[in-house]
Amino acid sequence: MSAESPHTLVTLANRMLTREAVLDAFGHVSMRHPTDPGRFFLTRSIAPELATEADVLEYDLSGEPVSSTGLAQYSERIIHSVLYRMRPDVNAICHHHSPSMMPFCLADLKLRVVTQLGAAIGRQVPMWDQREGFGATNHLVTREAEALSLAMCLGDSNMVLMKRHGATVVGGSMRELVFRSIYGCRDAELQLRALTFGDISVFTDEEIALAGKFPEATLARAWEYWRSRLPNA
Repeated sequence: MSAESPHTLVTLANRMLTREAVLDAFGHVSMRHPTDPGRFFLTRSIAPELATEADVLEYDLSGEPVSSTGLAQYSERIIHSVLYRMRPDVNAICHHHSPSMMPFCLADLKLRVVTQLGAAIGRQVPMWDQREGFGATNHLVTREAEALSLAMCLGDSNMVLMKRHGATVVGGSMRELVFRSIYGCRDAELQLRALTFGDISVFTDEEIALAGKFPEATLARAWEYWRSRLPNA
């Protein structure tokens, strides 16, 4: 396991996920406090690729900064605070709008596992439609009730798609989260490409359960590779 600080890990994750086309100017990634499960780390409102360790703030599970700050904050940080409350097994979260994932949020397509590494997304990826529970909104998740509804839809899954919006991904560690976020998007992209040729062959639930057991060595191998691709690595 990495001995790097949460500030370092959150900063690296922001940059890796941007470099690998999961995040762009928008989206956000957080990490639960390693010794205090009632707190988590998230950057101030900033384009993820520009994040530095100085931009990482500590929050409580109500979504408020532990220390007062005049810095702008993500309006959707409630997603993170509620999911950490609802899922004790979750230690890292990413919310993104990757172009490879968006077609599954817009069209009548079901995200399926089509690659061994894509098995990281799990056997089912539920779809949450904000409109069904809250009517017309700006499609940002900024209210407690909205975040609770999203968390209930996620259930014990690894990822939830958000109709017309994007995806929210969870992980037991930061390395697992980054791995799942990146290979989830690549699985989606490959599925879309294959569909242009006709019907596709997908993994069975049993195969997903077998393929999706990634040891720490596998996560570390991918993490170090993505880290090496960062500018000035």
